[in-house]
Amino acid sequence: MSDTSQSQKCGPQKSGFVRHLPLLSIAVVAGIGAFALRDYFSFQTLADNREALLAFRDSNYLATAVVFMLAYMVVVAFSLPGASIMTLTGGFLFATFPGALFNVVGATMGAVGIFMAARWGLGARLSAKMDTSQGAIKKIKEGIDENQWSMLFLMRLVPAVPFFVANLVPALVGVPLSRYAISTFLGIIPGAVVYTSVGAGLGEVFDRGETPDLGIIFEPAILLPILGLCALAALPIVLKAVRGKKGL
Repeated sequence: MSDTSQSQKCGPQKSGFVRHLPLLSIAVVAGIGAFALRDYFSFQTLADNREALLAFRDSNYLATAVVFMLAYMVVVAFSLPGASIMTLTGGFLFATFPGALFNVVGATMGAVGIFMAARWGLGARLSAKMDTSQGAIKKIKEGIDENQWSMLFLMRLVPAVPFFVANLVPALVGVPLSRYAISTFLGIIPGAVVYTSVGAGLGEVFDRGETPDLGIIFEPAILLPILGLCALAALPIVLKAVRGKKGL
């Protein structure tokens, strides 16, 4: 075999490996983090270091905010354990506002990172295959394309949809980056405000020797408004379906 033909054979394999390298890196870091960091991202760790964290924040507020958002970005981008703890920490350190803003910015940057990794590794090719496919797969792709904004907001607003899933699916079906980033930023605001407000009261919770109630988002006073937003996001899909039936 000639050198030219050998290089042509190895070239696509090498480029394929490079294309999948970001996703592989995320998978490896996520696996390591699940075991190595699970004891560090805990309420007890936050309680044990509360005085040091507050003192550092008071002396270096801007640096603390920047480091916090970058840390949140890394946690989300590499799917590390502790996203909920990070959100509560944002409220604990910076109050409900601007803590909620810092949480949303950090989470959005991390979500964009994993979106880009998935898009680069799998999304473009998978989306192209779905476009050229037939039957049910093509109908699913067309349904998502026709209602992208509504579907993106629904995935962010519905508490039952895992954040990791909402990060990957849009990348795999060809959602534009700008649309994904905007819907992520706006869509996670309600949940972020709720959990950030819980974090803002962590000082009193720690003083009582208790742990915060993360199930608060399922309380009717909080869940019902979020479900209302879900219904609003789903309204264009429902109207389009009704109009489609009337046109038949």
